[in-house]
Amino acid sequence: QVQLVESGGGLVQPGGSLRLSCAASGFRFGIFVMGWYRQAPGKQRELVAGITTGGSTNYADSVKGRFTISRDNAKNTVYLQMNTLKPEDTAVYYCNAKYRGARMYDYWGQGTQVTVSS
Repeated sequence: QVQLVESGGGLVQPGGSLRLSCAASGFRFGIFVMGWYRQAPGKQRELVAGITTGGSTNYADSVKGRFTISRDNAKNTVYLQMNTLKPEDTAVYYCNAKYRGARMYDYWGQGTQVTVSS
């Protein structure tokens, strides 16, 4: 069965750091584009960062220079390193896996809460 298991969320002070992890299983991780999305109260879900099968990355303007997405295909894991956190980063963060081809696949994790507050 397909699973995306997230960890690393929690409460942190402004200026602090967190590292989110997403452990994938049940599908061929290496051919999927991986991403992190977030949804804050009253706002739409937005793409925070994405990473292709070849390691190319893209980021929302709001997190460029602060967040880094990476993947370890040998461990079937994608990470989001979040530095210099701001209160506006507070949201539920979701791990996502996408494949587009003859068949389409779109998998989501359960979400993990990140709260940035004093």
